Amino acid sequence: MNTTLQSSSKTIKVLLAAISLSVAASLFLGNLQTAHAGNLTGLSDTMSNQTVSAASDHTIIFTSPTGVAATKTITVTFPAGFSLASLTTTDFNLLDGVTNLTLAAACSGTTWGVAVSGQVITFTSCSGTITAGHTITVKIGTVAGGTHQITNNSSANSYSLIIGGTFGDTGTITIQVVTNSVVSVTATVPQTLTFSISTNSIGFGTLSTSAVTFANSAGTGSSSTVVAHTLAAATNASSGYSITVQGATLTSGSNTITAIGGTAAASSPGNPQFGFNASASGGSGAVSAPYNTANFADAATASSSSQVASASGSTATTTYSLTYICNIAPTTPAGNYSTSLTFVATGNF
Repeated sequence: MNTTLQSSSKTIKVLLAAISLSVAASLFLGNLQTAHAGNLTGLSDTMSNQTVSAASDHTIIFTSPTGVAATKTITVTFPAGFSLASLTTTDFNLLDGVTNLTLAAACSGTTWGVAVSGQVITFTSCSGTITAGHTITVKIGTVAGGTHQITNNSSANSYSLIIGGTFGDTGTITIQVVTNSVVSVTATVPQTLTFSISTNSIGFGTLSTSAVTFANSAGTGSSSTVVAHTLAAATNASSGYSITVQGATLTSGSNTITAIGGTAAASSPGNPQFGFNASASGGSGAVSAPYNTANFADAATASSSSQVASASGSTATTTYSLTYICNIAPTTPAGNYSTSLTFVATGNF
């Protein structure tokens, strides 16, 4: 009896030891089998447009604790209702950290394959690998340098993007589609045109038959070159502005001092002449011909205007300095001569 009990006890102990070894081996093998799989971290998908039915880029980022071994795949599965039908190989980027991996329709060596089947995008490695712990980025659409995008679901809702494949790690990214993600913003910039004349009264004083006289703001005239007055203009008009002048030449009753006209000419003392020239500073405005040389002109009349200056686009203030001359002949009738010149600035909005 005792011998039988002792024998049975030994058998039970052997069986328990075998079971313990079996359980331990199963746990060990289980750990070995799951050692190459993990949960992805740092998952995100930045869309370029979340409006229903809109075409959108996707920038998908995740960190793989396992990495990707040779011959393995990474899959990105979009939910039903998202259209991937137009995508081609050139619409994808796959990055290992900041390194852009080479893609083709099928893998070859270190070149990765990329293919679309229904809702699933599959990246396939031949010999290429991604180190464990690296961040992986998938770019889809124009953000990847491509020409095609993914069309969003036609219903506003939250959807799940699934990352998987034979590389072992898995993860889910929630993306949102809304009725309209585009906010229309409007603003109005008011039109501006500024124009000023430094003084509205200039004069030559007493004229001479033997020397040129320059007008000044004091009205006394000068024998040397002097700026009689300035014009200043600025605008935000897309086509700039123009400045014109209109008015007759100097007259006294029925007598006149001849205007130089539309062809610039040098001062010629002893010959009747009335005219001016101009120079510009600041902004982008410019003096127009025939007033833009060292010679003088006066193409305006009492009934027609002549362009003095202009700007072709919006500009800060340009200042125009005008110099006037007057010459007379010995036979020029005596009298008090005068005229009124009207300068007009027109914005070209």
